[in-house]
Amino acid sequence: MISMHYSTILKRGAFLLVFAIFAIGGCKKTDSNPLTDDDDAGGYASDASRIEWLSNDAISIADAAGNFYNGVYMKTTNTFGTCAIVAIDTVSTPHVLTIRFGNENCMCLDGKNRRGNIIVTYNGQYTSPNIIHTIKYDDYYVNNIRLSGNTKVTRIDTTVVGNWYYNVKVDDTMTTTPNKYVTWKGSLTRKWITGYATGDRNDDVYSISGNTTLVRENGHLFTFDIQTPLKFALDCDFAESGVVNVTGFNGDTRVLNYALGNNGPAGTCDNFAQLNVGVHVYQLTLY
Repeated sequence: MISMHYSTILKRGAFLLVFAIFAIGGCKKTDSNPLTDDDDAGGYASDASRIEWLSNDAISIADAAGNFYNGVYMKTTNTFGTCAIVAIDTVSTPHVLTIRFGNENCMCLDGKNRRGNIIVTYNGQYTSPNIIHTIKYDDYYVNNIRLSGNTKVTRIDTTVVGNWYYNVKVDDTMTTTPNKYVTWKGSLTRKWITGYATGDRNDDVYSISGNTTLVRENGHLFTFDIQTPLKFALDCDFAESGVVNVTGFNGDTRVLNYALGNNGPAGTCDNFAQLNVGVHVYQLTLY
């Protein structure tokens, strides 16, 4: 009887041990675990934030040059100093506006190194509503990151300062190294939130809404459905806030929140974001 009693205890102990092992294994993936997939672990979140900032900045540069053809405005409002030369051809159809930064990096007053050219074509008056501005890039770099492709911008409601918004079609490529690039395509609405009255680009803030696709260098395609508009300040290198539903190449959906992260109050300029994958929440560091 004693032998049978100990045998029963041993069997129960073995069962509890196996159960504990399975329980531990089942709890292995927790919110504090790092993401092992490069796409999820800040990959597409960083790429989207950076290429959208570059595109938004280029539109702002084109507007600064297009509103004041001689370029004096661009040189005297904490923008580019002597880095940019503006040329305008209103004889040709369509008209051509060219912003030249030269072949070598030039440190602009906003602290960014730029080189290459931004070329804008359009018909009519630059500031007229419903005029399509096609922005193209000729060997154009910001901090040695290349922006290529083209962006079509239509300014809506130019009659009331502060009500300006833009319909934007992006078809851009960002190249950070020869083997690392992403493409960014879609239709967006760009609203000028603050800074339109000062003449200083450094206090300009925009909100971006709409839908895009992002293709990374590994060939993985992600669809971005912006649920809460992305907030971009030209003096911040990252998206400050905004919520995006991200659908991956495998059909999975994640929720990306640029307002939340490890440090600082929500919606401030930092390189943190939060990713929700099912019931799990992960903290991302943008690069």
